[in-house]
Amino acid sequence: MREILHVQGGQCGNQIGSKFWEVICDEHGVDPTGRYKGDGSSDLQLERINVYFNEASGGRYVPRAVLMDLEPGTMDSIRSGPYGQIFRPDNFVFGQSGAGNNWAKGHYTEGAELIDAVLDVVRKEAENCDCLQGFQVSDTVVEPYNATLSVHQLVENADECMVLDNEALYDICFRTLKLSTPSFGDLNHLISATMSGVTCCLRFPGQLELRPAEAGSEPDTIPSSSFLHADPRHGRYLTASAMFRGKMSTKEVDEQMINVQNKNSSYFVEWIPNNVKSSVCDIPPTGLKMASTFVGNSTSIQEMFRRVSEQFTAMFRRKAFLHWYTGEGMDEMEFTEAESNMNDLVAEYQQYQDATCGG
Repeated sequence: MREILHVQGGQCGNQIGSKFWEVICDEHGVDPTGRYKGDGSSDLQLERINVYFNEASGGRYVPRAVLMDLEPGTMDSIRSGPYGQIFRPDNFVFGQSGAGNNWAKGHYTEGAELIDAVLDVVRKEAENCDCLQGFQVSDTVVEPYNATLSVHQLVENADECMVLDNEALYDICFRTLKLSTPSFGDLNHLISATMSGVTCCLRFPGQLELRPAEAGSEPDTIPSSSFLHADPRHGRYLTASAMFRGKMSTKEVDEQMINVQNKNSSYFVEWIPNNVKSSVCDIPPTGLKMASTFVGNSTSIQEMFRRVSEQFTAMFRRKAFLHWYTGEGMDEMEFTEAESNMNDLVAEYQQYQDATCGG
């Protein structure tokens, strides 16, 4: 079994992660105590449950999760929540101070003091796996400084990132779901539904199967999810993945995907062959007959990077709030490098967008 280890960090990352576990526990028939209380489709619900769950003594299923934060408040909220008792108690790692949305505190000082304890828990969880497939991380970055500094680390260290931004999530809540005053809980529900869709082929058998990493097969790029406030018509798709759930014909799925590509060929680069993948998972989300999730690596994501970069530059030129970061041991040169790396990322996506088979 190829296991996935989920690491959730910070207040938002933990809230999103908790919602994700609620959703997939429901889909796999696991109750808040970790016991299987399925709906009769036990073979399918349990066939790959070990990808995200470890079967402990007494037949309980425990999430392969590491929960970390620099302050105890979020951990306390999770433990007192509906699924708080399902997690392994030793896998909660937290400090007592918090980072106050300061990237430098999380990366260099407060976070650095916690990292050994986090890695120890991650190592123990990895040792419980027969064939660890990879890590799934839920985290959030806010404000221009934090986002720019984080992107540099993500490009260097992450194989694939799925970007979701609050502006786009609120837009879905207002326009599609007709919610007048959406809460963070509503946003987290949307995100968890996306995470469920992206991971369904890891967790359930299907007619056509696809690993999420195959959606972002181009090196040195950051795949973006469709919950991003950027217009895909302003860019071109490098790679894309469509994941369908429910009882449907694979032949029909293939025909529809070919039809979409033919009708919208100008939105897909022609120099990456077979750059659109599709999969069919037999198990639909709870309460639905069928569903689909589309993940695309589009050059239009540079719109978001450019917006963040402009905000970063405006603040950095005035050295606004810089002392909060240098006070934690950071050097101004790190900001200059991060700014340059963000601009390089924008330029790289523009280069991909302009590239042709002949050039």
